[in-house]
Amino acid sequence: MPDMTQITITRHPTPTGGDYRAAVEGETATGLLTWQNAPGHVWIADLTLVPSAIGGRGVAGALVEALVADAREAGAKILPSCSYVAAAFKRHPEWEDLRAGTDF
Repeated sequence: MPDMTQITITRHPTPTGGDYRAAVEGETATGLLTWQNAPGHVWIADLTLVPSAIGGRGVAGALVEALVADAREAGAKILPSCSYVAAAFKRHPEWEDLRAGTDF
């Protein structure tokens, strides 16, 4: 039976980038994915952090999916500097059109 954990993702932009935060129903720990703005409308995804208290529930994946959806909507590219985001891009070839090269 699939885990029906309720995960709520919120986006917190800043002038230089921002972060996504994941709240899991019934838990105080939160997941985090940060990004930095780069020239050419590129978002550098530089950190994904999920505390062990909420690990194994799809939190990191939900954070990356939120980043990808928002980048697609904004017309931005993503440079997956974080190893988790890079691995997620490998698992999702349909996101390849959003991958930024290193020559931005």
